[in-house]
Amino acid sequence: MDCDLMIVNGLVKSTPNDNPDRANPGFIIINAGKVSSTGPMSELPDTIKPTRTISADNCLVMPGLINAHAHSPMTLFRGLADDLPLMTWLQEYIFPAEAKHVTPEMVYWCSRLAAAEMVLSGTTTVADSYFFEDEAARAMKEVGIRCLAAQGVIDFPAPGVPDPSLNINVAAQFINSWNSDELITPGIFCHSPYTCSSSTIIKAKELARETGSRLFIHLAETSTEREQSLKEHNLTPVRYLENLGVLDETTVCVHCIWLDDNDIMTLRDTGASVASCPESNMKLASGIAPLEKISAAGIPVALGTDSSASNNNLDMFGELATAAKAHKASTLDPTTLPAIKIIEMATTDGANVLGFQDECGKLEIGMQADIILIDLNKPHLTPIYECNSLLTYAATGSDVKMSIIAGKIVMEDGEIKTIDLQETMNKVNELATKVKSAT
Repeated sequence: MDCDLMIVNGLVKSTPNDNPDRANPGFIIINAGKVSSTGPMSELPDTIKPTRTISADNCLVMPGLINAHAHSPMTLFRGLADDLPLMTWLQEYIFPAEAKHVTPEMVYWCSRLAAAEMVLSGTTTVADSYFFEDEAARAMKEVGIRCLAAQGVIDFPAPGVPDPSLNINVAAQFINSWNSDELITPGIFCHSPYTCSSSTIIKAKELARETGSRLFIHLAETSTEREQSLKEHNLTPVRYLENLGVLDETTVCVHCIWLDDNDIMTLRDTGASVASCPESNMKLASGIAPLEKISAAGIPVALGTDSSASNNNLDMFGELATAAKAHKASTLDPTTLPAIKIIEMATTDGANVLGFQDECGKLEIGMQADIILIDLNKPHLTPIYECNSLLTYAATGSDVKMSIIAGKIVMEDGEIKTIDLQETMNKVNELATKVKSAT
């Protein structure tokens, strides 16, 4: 039997519940971009004739990580304005920088850089949200990363949308342009309740429902946002969105730090999900989301990096460790968010939040072959007792040896196979020179 790829002799971790043993290595057979067979080496048919065989000796083979919230073009602003409160950072530095420097060219090259950084560190799926999202989607597709690309909607002149009254029309055009792509899934990103009117949020959700798209929105990120919502609407940010009728199973609420128990029950009852970005939230001193309560309520939770301007990297392995440790520290309970839950958030739960549960997040027959190989022949990964613990507390993005997306080898031994990475870095450095000269 012919096949495209065959991975052999690896520690195959198909789901978060798996804890493979070195004494029982496994195989994965890939055909037409999907997993067609998997099992222990003792059951590998001798009739298989692969186009290429990948030896995974001393490697952990697992689903690629899912980054549920990023603003990829903002790699240009990495380190531009650090150590500042969120609203100062956003209104006095980031918004002005975006007004001056965000162009289709900038979005394209900086998204290519972000996609490469993610693939190199084991992310195979990302939910990206920005303006000129056509260019971001084009860059993601060229690199070969799976992407839910969400066109930004905001109620003031924005890059590519100088007339805010056209923001929904631009989003509709974007969705129509990408609604049949194999790697790119279009969506909508309403920036926040404090930058989008109730009318805009409702219209954006109506478009999302009409097109079967995900709606992303920053929500309850700061105490100031919560206080402002209570003052203006006599409702918390979560209850405000509930009142608008936009919370449902296809709404992804990003951050969700400043929630009370009623907010959590509202998210649960409406079916909305949460994308949490612990490192960005900590760096901007926005707070730590009560993920232990959110998760315990049965609300789907995924992890994201947010942007390079507020993180300042896109390494999801770093996010795993931070999420686990920060919530243990904030609750004074070492059992909070155990390693297996963290890995679920970055794989199976992440896929569920993005609507990709039938495509990625686990390695089972019929799923997309989005796979990473982690080199275990490292001092800091020796010995291995439990894989989820190793991945959460010891592994780093630099341990990823290979990234396969839709059955295609996108990165191998630290080399991106789909684009000229040096060219991309050179272009971003050229753009950064203009940013620096303007500051």
